[in-house]
Amino acid sequence: MANSALSGSQISLYINGQPVAGAGDECQSLNPVDGSVVANYRAATSAQLSEALDAAAAAHDAWDNVGIIGRGAILRRAAQLLDERADALTKLMTAEQGKVLADSAGEVGASVETLYYHAGCARQAIGSSYPSAHPEELVRTLRRPLGTIGVITPWNFPLQIAAWKIAPALLWGNTVVWKPSSETPAMAAAFVDILTEAGVPAGVCNLILGPGSLGGELVADARVAGVTFTGSVGVGHKIRDVVIPRGGKLQMELGGHNAAVVMPDADIDLAADSVVAGAMGSTGQKCTATRRIIAVGGVEEQLAPAIAKRVEALVVGAGSDVDAGIGPVISQRAAKEIDDAVAQAKAEGATVLARAQVPAGDAFVAPTVLQGGAELTICHEEVFGPVTTLLTADSLEAAVELANDTEFGLTASLFTSDERAVRYFLNYMDAGLVKVNAPSTGSEVHGPFGGLKNSTYPGPREQNGDAAADFFTKSKTAYLRLAPQ
Repeated sequence: MANSALSGSQISLYINGQPVAGAGDECQSLNPVDGSVVANYRAATSAQLSEALDAAAAAHDAWDNVGIIGRGAILRRAAQLLDERADALTKLMTAEQGKVLADSAGEVGASVETLYYHAGCARQAIGSSYPSAHPEELVRTLRRPLGTIGVITPWNFPLQIAAWKIAPALLWGNTVVWKPSSETPAMAAAFVDILTEAGVPAGVCNLILGPGSLGGELVADARVAGVTFTGSVGVGHKIRDVVIPRGGKLQMELGGHNAAVVMPDADIDLAADSVVAGAMGSTGQKCTATRRIIAVGGVEEQLAPAIAKRVEALVVGAGSDVDAGIGPVISQRAAKEIDDAVAQAKAEGATVLARAQVPAGDAFVAPTVLQGGAELTICHEEVFGPVTTLLTADSLEAAVELANDTEFGLTASLFTSDERAVRYFLNYMDAGLVKVNAPSTGSEVHGPFGGLKNSTYPGPREQNGDAAADFFTKSKTAYLRLAPQ
């Protein structure tokens, strides 16, 4: 492979179809378990970012002329290559990001499906027609690519979130300049290698590696017609304040503080399994993770011990350990932030309901369930790790009010067999994804993904083909009248 990304030893930028050594600082990505080096690279400079943007602009017209069916065929080939290399990519993801092998394999498989899905969208309708008052006129809509898309992705799903964004951007004829997280550059390099080998032409997908300041330069550049970003609220708001005033198009997925409401008639085993999976899966490093569990009425008496039993049975270890179900967090710094948040909650009066055992290592965090009141800081500020808090409410209405008491509105779950409760929850829960008798995590690639309030910028959502088309294109309405004979 051109960029040697699967070996994880030395990786490069990718500009105008070629691997290019960065001209900036020397950087590394590290295995969070033991600090061993996964990848070495040099960061890009501002001048190299500008070269990438120039290459993207120069490649646009030829890529547009390939046509959507031709571009879909290239995405299909990329899906095949990704599938063929699934084992190697799974191991690389676990080494670089830390998630357990089963989670890495699941992410690679979901990314394969994402590419296939968007490849299939190439043969769907790309416009509508309307009747005209003139007998010899056709009124129709058509879609045109935006131009160059700035893509900024996080480390928690280094391949899948990138596929969500890059696949539809390319399908609709845009070119891309991608700035991935500095924590997972090797996964990004591997993905660009695959896209290039699949037939994405030079200049169409460019990879820039380096610090967050490069992302700031990328989104501020007038050559970037649209920006798609997944990350923190604070960074997202800074991006919004730059992109919107200059007339750029913006799609953002930000944080979450998701609640799972458990009703008295819920299946306790299902609810306990689901909330523990939602809170602790992928080491809690998901924006859709269950951060609060709200037990309604007297169900806490049965629910609390069921949750505690499952959490205490979790096996935490290195992602490469086949017996581990929970891996490390992304870094020692992140581990300290999570442990400090738990300590603060305890100082504020929270008690520990359950805590899993962890091996020695600075990047391991014990999966923890707290009990306390809604006034706890941890019940309002997102802690990106395997920590959740069990709260109580007297009624469904009170539970929904409590669940909505956050700046976020990404996902929420309800566990019940009462259809009236379900309808109430669907209507009044302020979340973009509402789950019934299922974990707050997980979504389908063909369903629109996005939240409300500070979880999502109010624009077209991700994943779903129609929503992706709405963001990655500009729409025109054409009036086509026959010339006189």
